[in-house]
Amino acid sequence: MKKSLLSAVAIAAMVAFSGNAYADVLIGIAGPLTGPNAAFGAQLQKGAEQAAKDINAAGGMNGEKIKTELGDDVSDAKQGVSVANNFVADGVQFVVGHFNSGVSIPASDVYAENGILQITPASTNPNFTERGLWNTFRTCGRDDQQGAVAGKYIADHFKGVKVAIVHDKTPYGKGLADATKAVMNKLGVKEVVYEGIDPGQKDYSTLISKMKQAGVGMVYFGGLHPEAGLILRQMKDQGLKATMMSGDGITSNELATIAGDAVDGTLMTFPPDPRNNPNAKEVVAKFRAAGFEPEAYTLYSYAAMQIIADGAKAAHSNDPQKVAAALKAHGPFKTVIGDIGFDSKGDITRPDYVMYKWQKGPDGKYTYLEIK
Repeated sequence: MKKSLLSAVAIAAMVAFSGNAYADVLIGIAGPLTGPNAAFGAQLQKGAEQAAKDINAAGGMNGEKIKTELGDDVSDAKQGVSVANNFVADGVQFVVGHFNSGVSIPASDVYAENGILQITPASTNPNFTERGLWNTFRTCGRDDQQGAVAGKYIADHFKGVKVAIVHDKTPYGKGLADATKAVMNKLGVKEVVYEGIDPGQKDYSTLISKMKQAGVGMVYFGGLHPEAGLILRQMKDQGLKATMMSGDGITSNELATIAGDAVDGTLMTFPPDPRNNPNAKEVVAKFRAAGFEPEAYTLYSYAAMQIIADGAKAAHSNDPQKVAAALKAHGPFKTVIGDIGFDSKGDITRPDYVMYKWQKGPDGKYTYLEIK
């Protein structure tokens, strides 16, 4: 009887071990799920989760189901590394995230050392893919590409206008501002003000007074929508009549909620609206039916999950390092944001930034509309 019991335990252990051998593919979704940038975190989460659901319904990754795990980095580098370490401990194999470049870059080192492939839908700082790591990919473009579009637009459309360059001191914000500045300077436009602000800052009266005194008519801001919205509102309150331009970090309708009417006329670089891509029609309808508007990075996150699954199919393996090699060797891959291919660094091969203007939409609410 005792021998029989031991045999049963041994068999159960063998079954459990066998089950682990064919376990679900664990994919982490990381971003600012709480805090001032939670709107972007929601985009990453909703996009990746819906993609995982749809991929599982179609048979999963090489026959294995995707299981997701959330990591809230609150847009903080130290918390991002903590999330990365938790993912390692939990056996995560792939990561969709993070949002901020200043979080993605240190987290990527943890992932690289522990065999985890990372695809960010939103981190645009060039250094993310410039360090020679095997595991870094993105579905978005880079700050140097975005800055080239912004810098040229300022030179072409604001001739004779005094320009201020303002950034939030983060790898993303300062990197984008400096990339824009470099192109603008090369084209003969020299800024009259160059200033850094602190993320979370609430009072910009000193900055605005300095810009008023310098006669600024164009403010280029490298940063995110919470600070951009407050600067816009306080510029209007203090009588500074200047156009603001920024990048993909203000691509949230929350900007209009913070800035109010002061958002009118604000310029912004972002790729062509992925919601209008024919490949996204069915997925966009799903999000809207569920009461979620898939703006900005939602579909970029969905695409990141699609690419992981398609890379695994191309590699005939769910091993992250084999998938990484397949992503660079194969493609382009069909996604909801269009066909995506990767270069040897993990950058997409089709940069496509365009200019938007914030104005009242057909429903009377402020939103961003592409300048044709």
